[in-house]
Amino acid sequence: MSRFTAYEPDTAPAAARPVMAGVRRTLGHLPAAVGLMAGSPELLKGFLASNAAFEATDLDPVAREVVVLTVATRNGCHLCVAMHTAALVRHAAAPELIEALRTGATLPDSRLEALRRFTVAVLDQRGAVPDADLDALLAAGWQPRHALDVVLGVGTYTISTFANRLTDAPLDASLAAYAWTPAPC
Repeated sequence: MSRFTAYEPDTAPAAARPVMAGVRRTLGHLPAAVGLMAGSPELLKGFLASNAAFEATDLDPVAREVVVLTVATRNGCHLCVAMHTAALVRHAAAPELIEALRTGATLPDSRLEALRRFTVAVLDQRGAVPDADLDALLAAGWQPRHALDVVLGVGTYTISTFANRLTDAPLDASLAAYAWTPAPC
């Protein structure tokens, strides 16, 4: 039995209702995770604002998904992995790229692999990334601003993955084809 309520727009705290209605208008449905996050309107608003900022960065859509899936697999969020696998499919990403991201393997594209490795370094080093890791990112053609964009992505998707895991957010039926289970430790 969950300790968290999966709210609908008409039952959610008042401050979450317009936000949830906006998500429903944008996506055409209300993801279960949004209904669960609505228990804290500030969490829901904070995640969505942070996500909007991340979406506006200089990273292209596939690069953003590399960051997101790296965080999601590291944090073991089955929902985020499925949702962002679907996003990569919509972006026509190569199946080999998607599979490598889902399994934590080396990416077939060296520039995206440098981005993935840098994201891992940000996570592992809690931001205190060694110069060699930043140099590798820059040598792959990324700019210093992209390093900061990665930090924004890590923060944004730490919110999402932690909230989804805490609330045990279920996989929406539309994402069943992209289901993911973390590899055993």
